[in-house]
Amino acid sequence: MLVELKQKSQVTIPSELVKKMNLRPGDKLEVIEQDGRLIITPVVIIHRDQVWFYSKEWQQGEVRVNEDIKEGKVRTASSKAELFKDLGLDE
Repeated sequence: MLVELKQKSQVTIPSELVKKMNLRPGDKLEVIEQDGRLIITPVVIIHRDQVWFYSKEWQQGEVRVNEDIKEGKVRTASSKAELFKDLGLDE
């Protein structure tokens, strides 16, 4: 598809690509030059205080927990006393 470079270096992304990529006004797009081409990639900005959740280690733990849940390896306690007893913390 051909698009035109407008004043202030603006380019309009064709509507069919906007729909296909599920882009919305305000979305962030990374623009890089590679081998004489411009590559535009939608990105999500994550708050610094939430980055830990997306770390490889944390996500591996999430996978393990979800597997444990599917396999019925988790239990619930109906009271604080029952929870403490199950954890070996009762007196």
